[in-house]
Amino acid sequence: MPDSARPKTVLPATQVHMEGFAQVREARRSELVEDYVELIADLIADGREARQVDIASRLGVAQPTVAKALKRLAKEGWVVQRPYRGVFLTPEGEQLARDVRARHQTVEQFLLALGVDADSARRDAEGIEHHVSEATLAAFEAFLQKAKTP
Repeated sequence: MPDSARPKTVLPATQVHMEGFAQVREARRSELVEDYVELIADLIADGREARQVDIASRLGVAQPTVAKALKRLAKEGWVVQRPYRGVFLTPEGEQLARDVRARHQTVEQFLLALGVDADSARRDAEGIEHHVSEATLAAFEAFLQKAKTP
């Protein structure tokens, strides 16, 4: 195909492009921590202990995978493991869980306001919540506020 017939792509500036990829890599790194902390908070709020077997079942992973992740979370200060008792969030873990839950709810409500069905909105919010920027989240919140105002 001659050069003149090829569609031109418009690449962003190198720095802008690099920053976008860096943001995605950072979101992926924090995604695992956020998923575990959010689930642990939900299990505790549901009136039960956050046991390794329950975490594995709900995440659809093997118990050794959960054990490895929990050791990392404990080392990073998000959780405390007590022998024969389960997993508990540290104050920092509780705050992270609240922040992640708020992001999740905002994204899910935004998708519902756009007309996305409830099941898809819940599933999609589970991934988007980790990758949405603060600026985009603020725009979602502003949109939802306007939608509430008669």
